[in-house]
Amino acid sequence: MRQKLMDFMRGRNGTDQLSMCMMWAACILVFIDMFVRSNILSTIAFVTFAFAYFRVFSRNIGKRRDENTWFLNKTYKLRMWGRKERNHMTMRKTHHIYRCPECKQKIRIPKGKGKIEIRCPKCSARFIKNS
Repeated sequence: MRQKLMDFMRGRNGTDQLSMCMMWAACILVFIDMFVRSNILSTIAFVTFAFAYFRVFSRNIGKRRDENTWFLNKTYKLRMWGRKERNHMTMRKTHHIYRCPECKQKIRIPKGKGKIEIRCPKCSARFIKNS
């Protein structure tokens, strides 16, 4: 069975970031439609699902790759902001982030060291903070 599926998908686009985003968007629209009961919302969700599956099973890989590249370029800033925030949230458990008062450089200091003197690696300014 698995081999048959692999043979069927050979030469097809498969899932990429754009098709996954479209599927998630359609799922969210269906969830909202459960409460709102709108025919327009149902239609938009159905069309989004249909286009996402069209992209997954498409044999025109070059065209689908160009569409995915366009999508990734348009969402780059949002994805990088999300990645930065996620890293910052995980780092908050073990480190403090301070800004140098002179050059505004961000400096990462481990937590639990007490009152320490921090030297900025960029401008060599010194300041005292609690960690």
